[in-house]
Amino acid sequence: MEPEADGVPQLPEEIIQMLPFQAAPGQFGPEVRQPGLKVWRVEKMKAVPLDASEVGAFYNGDSYLVLENRGEEGADLHMWLGEKSSRDEQVACAMLATQLDNFLGGEPIQHRQVQGFESPKFMVLFPRGISYKEGGVESGFRRPQGSGAVQRLYHIKGKRNIRAKEVELSWSSFNKGDCFILDLGELIVSWIGSQANIFEKQKVREIASLIRDTDRHGKARIVDSCEGEEPEEMLKVLGPVPALAESTPEEDSKADASNSASLYKVSDATGSMTMTKVAEKSPFAKELLVRDDCFILDNGANGKIIVWKGNGANAEEKRAALQMADSFIEQMKYPRMKTQVEILPQGKETIIFKQFFKSWN
Repeated sequence: MEPEADGVPQLPEEIIQMLPFQAAPGQFGPEVRQPGLKVWRVEKMKAVPLDASEVGAFYNGDSYLVLENRGEEGADLHMWLGEKSSRDEQVACAMLATQLDNFLGGEPIQHRQVQGFESPKFMVLFPRGISYKEGGVESGFRRPQGSGAVQRLYHIKGKRNIRAKEVELSWSSFNKGDCFILDLGELIVSWIGSQANIFEKQKVREIASLIRDTDRHGKARIVDSCEGEEPEEMLKVLGPVPALAESTPEEDSKADASNSASLYKVSDATGSMTMTKVAEKSPFAKELLVRDDCFILDNGANGKIIVWKGNGANAEEKRAALQMADSFIEQMKYPRMKTQVEILPQGKETIIFKQFFKSWN
């Protein structure tokens, strides 16, 4: 189903009235600009900070804000929604996230996490794992055990539409039929499974180079490795190699279907929010991203919607980013509570986003 050209339904008027761009006095203080992990539970339109000593548990009737501030390396702001949290509480969580984002100068990358469908990026914040509890009583999170270096694992899969997807940092994510990238910051390991196809082998090198050139400004070493010849640095992080799962060609075809994406421009230049499809199919030309507007990258078949906020977009467009994503999910009939949303400010693009473009300099 195609979204209507001007089909971005508005939030009810009474909710819009509750969406001040500025946080209430004293709601967020200078400490949120300090590096570290900070967590708030949403209570009656307020973000209530949780004590770091509290046991790591999510109550399924609550919504939370989780800010991982890495100082000069940037920040990620996660909205976590319990499966039984009310719509009102979810709206309040989105409002508070917008206010915190504004307080931090629009710098953080924003993510919406739904109970049971959290991204690996979120899970890694809790080294001892997280637990879900029934109800909506006061709860808390654990701080990560030291920030340490970058440690990410990407799964490269497909035949025509080959994509990287971040997965859990564990041998259980691997199989013989695909390629993987272990990103350790100064070292990037590209790993090729014994049954991987030629297209994946080519793509794994491209994405490893993309990480090195755009995320590390060329200052990282790429190590190529094959199944059975894993470098020591890889074994140090993941442990000894267990028996790996086989792979089937059908899985590649299935991945091709879920790896496709379209690009839409969202603008309110006319006074009301309009949405226009600018590219039917990836890879896209980077020039399509205009700094005066916001764009939606639709990878809904893979359960993900990414909103890109141009630096020159007006405050209203930036503020409505999550609303745009929600309206889009509704129109495309994607399952709202299973579709991840990411909001990227211009200049903070992730590898997952960049890979959908022809060339990213």
